[in-house]
Amino acid sequence: MSRPAFPRFNTRGVWTLYHFEMMRFRRTLWQSVVAPVLTTILYFVVFGAAIGSRIGEIDGVAYGAFIVPGLILLTVFTQSLSNAAFGIYMPRFSGTIYETLSAPVSFFELILAYVGAAATKSVILGLIILFTARWFAPIDIAYPLLMLSYLVLVAFAFSLTGFIIGIIAEGFEALQFVPMLLVTPLTFLGGVFYSIDMLPEPWRAISLFNPIVYIVSGFRYSFHGSGDVSLWISLGTLLGLITLCLAIAARIIHTGYRLKQ
Repeated sequence: MSRPAFPRFNTRGVWTLYHFEMMRFRRTLWQSVVAPVLTTILYFVVFGAAIGSRIGEIDGVAYGAFIVPGLILLTVFTQSLSNAAFGIYMPRFSGTIYETLSAPVSFFELILAYVGAAATKSVILGLIILFTARWFAPIDIAYPLLMLSYLVLVAFAFSLTGFIIGIIAEGFEALQFVPMLLVTPLTFLGGVFYSIDMLPEPWRAISLFNPIVYIVSGFRYSFHGSGDVSLWISLGTLLGLITLCLAIAARIIHTGYRLKQ
């Protein structure tokens, strides 16, 4: 009997891995939800209320409302990286990854389960922060559907990045290396708290080499109808990042790099 041209999608296998990761999220609500939300509230109090009252408006938007998209993404960036990295690293550390690799799930299904769970956690957290932000600043979302779709894409992109980090990391210290020394500085220099049009040359031109600028600008466009760069360039940058990370993750799982050692 010949094999089907397209293997059947293992819904139960994907759901089992996804559900396991989501249950871990429920067991660590304080660390996964409460702590990031409290940290973001401090940002709103310091930058939105204290500093924002002295800055006024940026591009016709009150400063408190202007920083809301950036602060949401700041949390989504870090939590997506952390959730996905620890989600795949812990099975490696405990040795249970061999049981997962021997299960009847494809490379794509494995990535979809782990990355999908991490992205889901980040999207939930981003929406909680959006709801919380309404207590500190007036928020009007110009394109709600675009905002939600963009949030999902960002969470998926950085969860993929975290998934790759969790596979290649040699220890727990390495899990914090990329977020602390690369992603966090790029985020703070990526227009989270300001518009890059406020920067003098050549710093504005230099900031255009930072991919976070394009991602934050696209998300801010969904709120205020304007951004530092074109929305299509922002979407292209985000989709390009997803494509690159998918290719890297698929290659790593296919070769078993650091998974079958």
